[in-house]
Amino acid sequence: MDYFSQHSKRLQFRALSENDIESWLEFFNGNERLAFLGIDVTKDYLKLATEWISKQLERYQTDGFGHLAVIEKSSGAFIGMGGILVRELDGEKVFEIAYSLKPAYWNQGFGTEIASQIKKFGKQNQIADSFISIIHKENSASMYVARKNGMRILRETNFMGMDVFVFGE
Repeated sequence: MDYFSQHSKRLQFRALSENDIESWLEFFNGNERLAFLGIDVTKDYLKLATEWISKQLERYQTDGFGHLAVIEKSSGAFIGMGGILVRELDGEKVFEIAYSLKPAYWNQGFGTEIASQIKKFGKQNQIADSFISIIHKENSASMYVARKNGMRILRETNFMGMDVFVFGE
C-alpha cells in the first residue's frame, strides 16, 4: 500500500496540497486544544493553516512522510490529518504517529482509527523499529487514543517548550 493512498474502515488518506489550506482553517476555530500543539496561537489562522500545510509538503520531500489529509468516506469531508512525522527528540531520530482532528469530529473514534491505521502501515512497511506519540501532559483525549493504540508512557520530557509524555510500545 502506498503511504499517500491509505484507507481504513471509515477513512481515506491522501497527500495534502495547498488547496487544503482554506478547509484547514476550521481546525483552529473553537479549538481549545491548540495549546497542546506548541504553535503560536497569536498568529492569524490563515497564516497558521498555510504554515501547517507547507510544513507537510516539505516533510514529503525531505522525509517521504508527513501528515496526510484524512477524508471521511461517507461524506467526503476533510476531517483532519494524520501520519508519520520524523522528529528529533532528546537527541535521537524518532518516528511519531500523530494526528489532528477538526473539533467537529472529536469524540467519534476518528483519532483512534487514524492512529491505528498509521501504526499498522508503519509496521507492515517496516518504516521503523518502533513508533512513538508525543503528547502534552494535559491532553487526556490524545493519551486515551495512544493507549487504545497499544502504547504506554515511556518517559517524560520537554518538546517544543511543552512538558510532554512520550508514548510507545
